[in-house]
Amino acid sequence: MSFDVLQKKILSMKNPTVAGLDPKPEYVPEHIRKAAYAAHGETLAGAAEAIWQFNKGLIDALCDIVPAVKPQSAYYERLGWRGMELMEKTIRYAHEKGLYVIADIKRGDIGSTASAYSDAWLGATQVGEQSHEIFGADCVTLNGYMGSDSVFPFLDTCKARDKSCFVLVKTSNPGSGELQNVPAGEGSTVYGLMADLIERWGADDVGAQGYSRVGAVTGATYPKELEELRARMPHTFLLVPGYGAQGGTAEDVQHAFHEGGRGAIVNSSRGIICAWKKTGRDGQDYQEAARNAAIAMRDDIARFVHFD
Repeated sequence: MSFDVLQKKILSMKNPTVAGLDPKPEYVPEHIRKAAYAAHGETLAGAAEAIWQFNKGLIDALCDIVPAVKPQSAYYERLGWRGMELMEKTIRYAHEKGLYVIADIKRGDIGSTASAYSDAWLGATQVGEQSHEIFGADCVTLNGYMGSDSVFPFLDTCKARDKSCFVLVKTSNPGSGELQNVPAGEGSTVYGLMADLIERWGADDVGAQGYSRVGAVTGATYPKELEELRARMPHTFLLVPGYGAQGGTAEDVQHAFHEGGRGAIVNSSRGIICAWKKTGRDGQDYQEAARNAAIAMRDDIARFVHFD
């Protein structure tokens, strides 16, 4: 079971942190950008090369500290086909370094379109007699607010290829309540109904660690709702964005965990990959800065979450 693998990595490292690889060219230290632009010009190819070198350095610095990375596809798509090639290379390199990879794609469509997305990110594409894995992520994020037929094609692939997914429930952004907090039935909300759906969708396929293949995205910026959802979804692994730059704290994220540091992973993106901007060394120390930021986050969470 895919989430069993992730949970074991978290427990062995005593670190429930996923580093978000969400790079813009301006997040890349100048010396790396200059080298890439000297070779390729100030072009999309130059930007992709700069980010590739940055990503490799970050992965090298973090692979023995964090159990997982989460590249956000939007930051790669904005570079066109070169960015998608970069995403593919980044996932492959992270796997080579032993990291669990969550592709943050937030797809949400139905029928054959959902199947095509699932083939691309988790499965394989058939070409004649040959099957070709494309991105090969371990897990993806999904927007399930179109209903079960936008999620089930991914679940079919997850079961066939031992992968997992996280479905949006109560997100960390300020406008999330405009829809997700709307009352829906007696004593419930839209996000509560989504939580119940996720528990049902995964009920027939629970792994050794006690969690199904269908996880949930639940933001640290709403700790009361996070605590409610942890109780409401006992067999659901949680991905918790919003720590750090968005205002969520270690005290907030503790509500996502079951006893012994089980059942959740907390994301930080800019707080880790842009940590070099706070050291005053022009990014020459970007690997050290990212590593120190990840360790500080781990230790901060450990004040409230204790591992077996």
